[in-house]
Amino acid sequence: MTETIEIRRASAADGELLASLGARTFFDSFGEDNRPESMAAYMASAFSSEMLAAELVEQGSVFLIAEVEDAVAGYARLREGRSPEQVPGRRLVELARLYAQRGYIGKGVGSALMQACLDEARGRGCDSIWLGVWSENQRGIDFYRRWGFSEVGTQVFHLGDEAQSDLVMQRPI
Repeated sequence: MTETIEIRRASAADGELLASLGARTFFDSFGEDNRPESMAAYMASAFSSEMLAAELVEQGSVFLIAEVEDAVAGYARLREGRSPEQVPGRRLVELARLYAQRGYIGKGVGSALMQACLDEARGRGCDSIWLGVWSENQRGIDFYRRWGFSEVGTQVFHLGDEAQSDLVMQRPI
Protein backbone atom coordinates (compact mmCIF):
# COMPACT_ATOMS: atom_id res chain seq x y z
CA MET A 1 0.00 0.00 0.00
CA THR A 2 1.47 3.31 -1.00
CA GLU A 3 -0.82 5.47 1.10
CA THR A 4 0.18 6.27 4.64
CA ILE A 5 -1.74 4.51 7.40
CA GLU A 6 -2.38 6.87 10.30
CA ILE A 7 -3.39 5.50 13.71
CA ARG A 8 -5.25 7.70 16.16
CA ARG A 9 -6.87 7.19 19.55
CA ALA A 10 -10.64 7.23 19.47
CA SER A 11 -12.51 9.85 21.46
CA ALA A 12 -16.01 9.87 22.90
CA ALA A 13 -17.13 11.54 19.66
CA ASP A 14 -16.25 8.34 17.75
CA GLY A 15 -18.98 6.20 19.35
CA GLU A 16 -21.31 6.14 16.33
CA LEU A 17 -18.39 5.57 13.95
CA LEU A 18 -17.14 2.62 16.01
CA ALA A 19 -20.62 1.11 16.36
CA SER A 20 -21.10 1.19 12.59
CA LEU A 21 -17.54 0.11 11.78
CA GLY A 22 -17.61 -2.66 14.37
CA ALA A 23 -20.87 -4.12 13.10
CA ARG A 24 -19.79 -3.93 9.46
CA THR A 25 -16.35 -5.49 9.94
CA PHE A 26 -17.67 -8.21 12.25
CA PHE A 27 -20.41 -9.13 9.78
CA ASP A 28 -17.97 -9.09 6.85
CA SER A 29 -15.61 -11.36 8.79
CA PHE A 30 -18.07 -13.90 10.15
CA GLY A 31 -21.49 -13.46 8.54
CA GLU A 32 -21.09 -16.15 5.89
CA ASP A 33 -20.01 -18.78 8.43
CA ASN A 34 -22.70 -18.29 11.08
CA ARG A 35 -26.47 -18.41 11.43
CA PRO A 36 -28.10 -15.05 10.62
CA GLU A 37 -30.10 -15.02 13.86
CA SER A 38 -26.95 -15.63 15.96
CA MET A 39 -25.11 -12.86 14.12
CA ALA A 40 -28.03 -10.44 14.53
CA ALA A 41 -28.38 -11.15 18.26
CA TYR A 42 -24.67 -10.68 18.93
CA MET A 43 -24.32 -7.58 16.78
CA ALA A 44 -27.36 -5.89 18.35
CA SER A 45 -25.78 -6.12 21.79
CA ALA A 46 -22.05 -5.81 21.01
CA PHE A 47 -22.23 -2.92 18.55
CA SER A 48 -25.06 -0.77 19.87
CA SER A 49 -24.32 2.92 20.26
CA GLU A 50 -24.87 2.57 24.02
CA MET A 51 -22.41 -0.31 24.31
CA LEU A 52 -19.72 1.52 22.34
CA ALA A 53 -20.23 4.71 24.36
CA ALA A 54 -19.69 2.70 27.56
CA GLU A 55 -16.62 0.90 26.17
CA LEU A 56 -15.05 4.20 25.08
CA VAL A 57 -15.00 5.49 28.66
CA GLU A 58 -14.29 2.16 30.38
CA GLN A 59 -11.26 2.31 32.68
CA GLY A 60 -8.27 0.60 31.02
CA SER A 61 -9.89 0.52 27.56
CA VAL A 62 -8.59 2.23 24.44
CA PHE A 63 -9.73 2.16 20.82
CA LEU A 64 -7.28 2.84 18.01
CA ILE A 65 -8.59 3.85 14.60
CA ALA A 66 -6.63 3.33 11.37
CA GLU A 67 -7.16 5.89 8.62
CA VAL A 68 -5.87 5.97 5.07
CA GLU A 69 -6.23 9.30 3.26
CA ASP A 70 -8.90 10.38 5.80
CA ALA A 71 -10.93 7.19 5.19
CA VAL A 72 -11.48 4.85 8.12
CA ALA A 73 -9.71 1.57 7.30
CA GLY A 74 -9.98 -0.38 10.56
CA TYR A 75 -9.81 -0.31 14.32
CA ALA A 76 -8.55 -2.15 17.38
CA ARG A 77 -9.52 -2.24 21.03
CA LEU A 78 -7.28 -2.96 23.99
CA ARG A 79 -8.59 -3.45 27.50
CA GLU A 80 -7.01 -4.20 30.82
CA GLY A 81 -8.77 -6.22 33.45
CA ARG A 82 -10.05 -9.74 33.42
CA SER A 83 -8.11 -12.53 31.74
CA PRO A 84 -8.55 -16.30 31.56
CA GLU A 85 -6.67 -18.30 34.18
CA GLN A 86 -4.58 -20.01 31.48
CA VAL A 87 -2.98 -16.64 30.59
CA PRO A 88 0.10 -16.14 32.77
CA GLY A 89 1.61 -12.76 33.47
CA ARG A 90 1.75 -10.03 36.02
CA ARG A 91 0.38 -7.10 33.95
CA LEU A 92 -1.84 -8.24 31.10
CA VAL A 93 -3.79 -6.47 28.39
CA GLU A 94 -6.35 -8.02 26.06
CA LEU A 95 -6.49 -7.32 22.36
CA ALA A 96 -10.29 -7.45 22.36
CA ARG A 97 -10.80 -6.47 18.69
CA LEU A 98 -8.71 -5.90 15.60
CA TYR A 99 -10.52 -5.48 12.28
CA ALA A 100 -9.82 -3.94 8.89
CA GLN A 101 -12.53 -2.99 6.45
CA ARG A 102 -12.84 -5.42 3.56
CA GLY A 103 -11.09 -3.17 1.00
CA TYR A 104 -8.06 -2.75 3.28
CA ILE A 105 -7.42 -6.38 4.22
CA GLY A 106 -3.96 -7.45 3.11
CA LYS A 107 -2.79 -3.85 2.68
CA GLY A 108 -0.96 -3.31 5.97
CA VAL A 109 -3.81 -1.94 8.08
CA GLY A 110 -3.89 -4.96 10.42
CA SER A 111 -0.12 -4.81 10.86
CA ALA A 112 -0.19 -1.07 11.56
CA LEU A 113 -2.92 -1.59 14.15
CA MET A 114 -1.07 -4.51 15.74
CA GLN A 115 2.13 -2.49 16.04
CA ALA A 116 0.19 0.41 17.57
CA CYS A 117 -1.42 -2.01 20.06
CA LEU A 118 1.94 -3.44 21.06
CA ASP A 119 3.35 0.07 21.47
CA GLU A 120 0.34 1.08 23.60
CA ALA A 121 0.69 -2.04 25.77
CA ARG A 122 4.41 -1.44 26.21
CA GLY A 123 3.70 2.19 27.17
CA ARG A 124 1.25 0.99 29.81
CA GLY A 125 3.93 -1.24 31.34
CA CYS A 126 2.20 -4.47 30.36
CA ASP A 127 4.33 -7.59 30.15
CA SER A 128 1.96 -9.64 27.98
CA ILE A 129 -0.88 -9.29 25.51
CA TRP A 130 -3.55 -11.93 24.93
CA LEU A 131 -6.59 -12.46 22.72
CA GLY A 132 -9.35 -14.87 21.84
CA VAL A 133 -9.75 -15.88 18.19
CA TRP A 134 -12.45 -18.14 16.77
CA SER A 135 -10.97 -21.59 16.19
CA GLU A 136 -12.51 -21.55 12.66
CA ASN A 137 -10.79 -18.26 11.73
CA GLN A 138 -7.61 -19.63 10.19
CA ARG A 139 -6.69 -16.32 8.55
CA GLY A 140 -6.82 -14.60 11.94
CA ILE A 141 -4.90 -17.38 13.67
CA ASP A 142 -2.16 -17.22 11.02
CA PHE A 143 -1.95 -13.43 11.35
CA TYR A 144 -1.52 -13.63 15.12
CA ARG A 145 1.09 -16.39 14.84
CA ARG A 146 3.11 -14.17 12.47
CA TRP A 147 3.09 -11.57 15.23
CA GLY A 148 4.50 -14.03 17.77
CA PHE A 149 1.31 -15.14 19.51
CA SER A 150 1.04 -18.76 20.61
CA GLU A 151 -1.86 -20.81 21.91
CA VAL A 152 -2.24 -21.08 25.67
CA GLY A 153 -5.75 -22.53 25.90
CA THR A 154 -9.35 -22.20 24.80
CA GLN A 155 -12.44 -20.35 25.95
CA VAL A 156 -16.11 -20.18 25.02
CA PHE A 157 -17.40 -17.29 22.93
CA HIS A 158 -21.16 -16.71 22.82
CA LEU A 159 -22.50 -15.66 19.44
CA GLY A 160 -26.18 -15.13 20.12
CA ASP A 161 -27.37 -18.44 21.55
CA GLU A 162 -24.43 -20.42 20.12
CA ALA A 163 -21.38 -21.39 22.16
CA GLN A 164 -18.28 -21.34 19.98
CA SER A 165 -14.70 -22.29 20.72
CA ASP A 166 -12.04 -19.58 20.74
CA LEU A 167 -8.32 -20.20 20.91
CA VAL A 168 -6.64 -18.10 23.60
CA MET A 169 -3.34 -16.79 22.30
CA GLN A 170 -0.68 -14.75 24.06
CA ARG A 171 2.69 -13.14 23.45
CA PRO A 172 5.15 -11.21 25.59
CA ILE A 173 5.48 -7.46 25.08
